[in-house]
Amino acid sequence: MPHDTSLIDIVAVGLGLAFVLGAIANRLRLSPLVGYLLAGVLVGPFTPGFVADQEIANQLAEIGVMLLMFGVGLHFSLDDLLEVRRIAVPGAIAQIAVATGLGWGVAALMGWPTLYGLVFGFSLATASTVVLLRAMEERRLLESVRGKIAVGWLIVEDLACVLALVMMPVIAGIFGPEASGEGLSTGRVLARIGWTLLQLGLFVAVMLLVGRRVIPWVLERTAGTGSRELFTLSVLAIALGVAFGAASLFGVSFALGAFFAGMVLNESELSHKAANDSLPLRDAFAVLFFVSVGMLVDPAILVEHPWQVLATTAIILFGKSAAAFVIVRAFGYPKMTA
Repeated sequence: MPHDTSLIDIVAVGLGLAFVLGAIANRLRLSPLVGYLLAGVLVGPFTPGFVADQEIANQLAEIGVMLLMFGVGLHFSLDDLLEVRRIAVPGAIAQIAVATGLGWGVAALMGWPTLYGLVFGFSLATASTVVLLRAMEERRLLESVRGKIAVGWLIVEDLACVLALVMMPVIAGIFGPEASGEGLSTGRVLARIGWTLLQLGLFVAVMLLVGRRVIPWVLERTAGTGSRELFTLSVLAIALGVAFGAASLFGVSFALGAFFAGMVLNESELSHKAANDSLPLRDAFAVLFFVSVGMLVDPAILVEHPWQVLATTAIILFGKSAAAFVIVRAFGYPKMTA
């Protein structure tokens, strides 16, 4: 087989296996996502047989995340985001703190250093935006009150991730096992945090002041040409272009940049047409996202460290859920929403 077909390999084999296993999962009344993940396990490096290119799979998955978040933004206006800010911001921060603490506790029982435990706990604290959105879309809950709260909650977690990714090298340089002892001054640490917050603020300002005018205008002018191909191309160019620009110029994640692009485009009368035109490509790449996640799974871990896996699963399923339930109820929302 030629050595320059890695992209074709992962698309053909990944989508083929995902279709078969997804159909089987659906027949067993499970979410098709289970089948997609198992397809990734089968083509991953930890199982025998065909092994897909992990780097290419990750890049295809990133495109899927961008398109999915763009689609969510098309159904989620700025007013919706502001409407749930009073619960989404404190709620997400409180849940992150609880989950990080639980993860640190499990890590301490495993004998990990405090720094490793905190990083592990924070990794459990941030939910998978893609998984939750797909689950809510299947149940048609995305535009309900609970759906709006969940999306706002996820956006706060995504922002927290941006800050955490910036801060981790700084914290490791001060407290890590390979720290030189010199560390970084408090002033430099605060400067890094301030610069990150400034970048986020600039990105939001550019999208609200410039993007809200330019993006709908471009889409409307393109629709005026009468070319369906150009219109679909403009939708994809806006979604991926804003996501790329957000990451390159402002240090914002691709997903968050695509979400804001969709949210700005939501104010256009053509937002529904844009959502429908991008749906098939979005779904295909979203499947590749789940396949790429499955490729990271080493089944041997389930045998070698079963109790650690169970404890981690318990934190995600019960610890975080209980924290979210208590927080939402404390804000006066009904039990079903909580």
